Amino acid sequence: MPVSRIAVGSHREVYEVGALKAALAEFISTLIFVFAGQGSGMAFSKLSPDGAATPAGLISAAIAHAFALFVAVSVGANISGGHVNPAVTFGAFVGGNITLFRGLLYWIAQLLGSTAACFLLRFSTGGLPTGTFGLSGIGAWEAVVLEIVMTFGLVYTVYATAVDPKKGSLGTIAPIAIGFIVGANILPEAVAPRIAMVLGF
Repeated sequence: MPVSRIAVGSHREVYEVGALKAALAEFISTLIFVFAGQGSGMAFSKLSPDGAATPAGLISAAIAHAFALFVAVSVGANISGGHVNPAVTFGAFVGGNITLFRGLLYWIAQLLGSTAACFLLRFSTGGLPTGTFGLSGIGAWEAVVLEIVMTFGLVYTVYATAVDPKKGSLGTIAPIAIGFIVGANILPEAVAPRIAMVLGF
């Protein structure tokens, strides 16, 4: 890919109605994903002590995250592309599909959406903490490699099913394929602590 495809854009782009609508779509999509995905884990933990670390808890979390991302990508796809994740936005920027300024706008919206979802969860559950999945015993480098592989899988799936102009009719299943890869990534994530705050992925 030639570097010439990367576009910085203009700072005026962040004031355009289309860019602001797209950022709002990213905010709402990310809020939906984090609220539903994280909320399911919190509910399971409330019903079953230490339930999130059990096989049933991991499977329910994987399914909840897969369905939540399927919906989040679907509702935002026609407005913003349904990125939901900063890594996907970065991939779209590097691939020349969005400008740097629009990417920054998306990142801000995604971070605000995930933060708002966590505040809403804390409020609506009477102050329950929003937690993460993970077990001790995995080193930092192993966790880094796991994160890189899972993030690559997500971005590759997005490109193959949603972004690639040669995708043809495969684009119709893009949201469910993207949801499935994130759901599948929940299971290995159970054995590695999160090393970065990446919006619940």
